[in-house]
Amino acid sequence: MAAQAAEQRAKRAAAAAYDYEGDPRWSEYWSNVLLPPHMAIRPEVIEHFKRKFYQRYIDPDFVVDAMTAGPASASTSESFRPHSSGPSGGPPTQPERGNNQLRMQLEAIHFAVNAWVLAVAMLGIVPILTANLSRKVYRLSLLGTIISSLYSLFSLYGKPRAGTLPAIQMWLQSIIATKDFIRLMFCLSFVTSQAHFRVALIPVLCWSLDHLSRFLRRYFTRSSLYRRYLEVPCIWVERNNNTLSGLSSYAEVALGFLLIISLISWQRSLVQTFMYWNLLKLMYHAPMISAYHRIVWSNIGRLINPYIYRHAPFLNTPISAVQRWWFM
Repeated sequence: MAAQAAEQRAKRAAAAAYDYEGDPRWSEYWSNVLLPPHMAIRPEVIEHFKRKFYQRYIDPDFVVDAMTAGPASASTSESFRPHSSGPSGGPPTQPERGNNQLRMQLEAIHFAVNAWVLAVAMLGIVPILTANLSRKVYRLSLLGTIISSLYSLFSLYGKPRAGTLPAIQMWLQSIIATKDFIRLMFCLSFVTSQAHFRVALIPVLCWSLDHLSRFLRRYFTRSSLYRRYLEVPCIWVERNNNTLSGLSSYAEVALGFLLIISLISWQRSLVQTFMYWNLLKLMYHAPMISAYHRIVWSNIGRLINPYIYRHAPFLNTPISAVQRWWFM
């Protein structure tokens, strides 16, 4: 017992010294934790979830004590626990075992949906299909991503606590800046549109690749099939995650300009264009992806601003008005 206690003290010290801010997984993990605003700023709550992150991604043998700061924090902590254990750190009980099996089955279904999205999107983005079939494949890819995003939102955040307007508003405020909500709104913007932009499948491909590689590296690292055929592609996706996120951001911004150009065609949709540019504004300010979008807009500004100042100075006034709306 003394040796185990000493080992846990050493693990606790290592968890406290770990560089969480330097690990990109921590920001994603923290953004997916649903907490009331007054709890999210408490240092002991943040430290507790850092220890849970360390247990999940770094050292599964690290024992994390339950949070005792109050009923709200305790229920939140249990709802996000990735590794279930008994009340004293022993083996899981029968109900917990059943919950783990159900969670694994749901995650396997989620994985299958993303694998299907990847295959269909690859068919849709390459111009080898007829126009009619390509349009159907395009919509199927977006529908699959909508299903995947909805599952992620409800599995991480649940449903609103009540059917009242204040409860729904609080729930929406907790998810509006998350990746899954943004992906959901992105796909909803294009799945019913008359315009057919293959560029919209680039972000869908990047998202599904990221999810598939994370799932495989988490559950199949001991599989000989994975080590032989899938380990190298999964490692490549993980190492080039920033490149894929940047490519996705460039495609998302390009779609905004394509929608503006489409306003002069018969496929124009003012409502879709307005809604999508509001979504781009949200992407620019959302903490999880804002860095990539700011780089894209900075590069665009460096490219076109000299030409505007030199050849079209009359555009400075409308551009300033757009910038005021953008940073509101």
